[in-house]
Amino acid sequence: MLDFKELDAFVWAVKLGSFRKAAVRLHITQPSVSERISRLESTVGELLLERSARPIQPTMRGREFFLHAERILHQRDEALKLFDSDEAFSAPLRLGTIETIAHSWFPDFIQRLTERYPKLIIELTVDYSPALNNRLISNELDILLAMNGYLAPEQIECDTLSPYEMGMFVSPRHAALLSERPGAWCHALPFISFGRQARPYEELVRYLADLGVLQPRIHSVSTLMTIARMTMEGLGIGALPVATVLDEWQRGDLCRVALPAPLPPMNYDVIWRGANHPRFCRGVGRIAQECASNYARERHTEMANTDFTGRWVLPSASSATPEAIPPLT
Repeated sequence: MLDFKELDAFVWAVKLGSFRKAAVRLHITQPSVSERISRLESTVGELLLERSARPIQPTMRGREFFLHAERILHQRDEALKLFDSDEAFSAPLRLGTIETIAHSWFPDFIQRLTERYPKLIIELTVDYSPALNNRLISNELDILLAMNGYLAPEQIECDTLSPYEMGMFVSPRHAALLSERPGAWCHALPFISFGRQARPYEELVRYLADLGVLQPRIHSVSTLMTIARMTMEGLGIGALPVATVLDEWQRGDLCRVALPAPLPPMNYDVIWRGANHPRFCRGVGRIAQECASNYARERHTEMANTDFTGRWVLPSASSATPEAIPPLT
């Protein structure tokens, strides 16, 4: 089998015409150069150098082999450059994300990512966090922007992203209905949430159970935008990330329900397998963290500067007030 060290010795001996000069170039002894070239000739079964000539000359077969050996070494050097600079990463990046992120800061993330790694090609998958985690560990995806906690910690590495505040929203047509039925707001309409496989669905069930609603009616929907649309159409109380429906809330297409206690936030991470090009993955993670943080900060400022008078639903059974709702973080 060919060895790079043997190819190096042969190529430099031909280029410099001397075992001694090749040894100086490779920082080894002259006998080591001679030994490596002898092993190479033994492997290929023919003499490659005319040792009696001065300077040393390749044989006819050696001249032919030299062209291939030089090309192999050049390709080796080009491949190793990938590890010198992350900007040179050019393989397709198989990226998985959940829909909430896809509909918020993801476009900014992709723009900054491709500016940072100009040769990068993105292969995007949008799905639930459990499905994305399964595809990561089976090596179908490289990096996730998703919920963590589905895989053993020793299998992955991760960086935390800014969380999403969750809220409950209704169509304006139902605002008066919920306000006028003390103690019954959480029974008056069905809820609309993410699919049963998603963690927000499980957290909504537990939240309602703490309020005494043990068998809630919940429409489970596979896409974020469908939940928002169904909620605006008056089909139920939508459990939604506040930041992603802030525009609809500002316009008055949705009213937010003042809850007796906040819903659990949606927490996400950048996730990758530990053996997966850690320096590059951490670089991608830092970009994601910056984009998520900027998005949260901008939406928080926008919400703080908006007058939501008339766009809150204050059920009499709720002890909460608009001022008691935690700010977007």
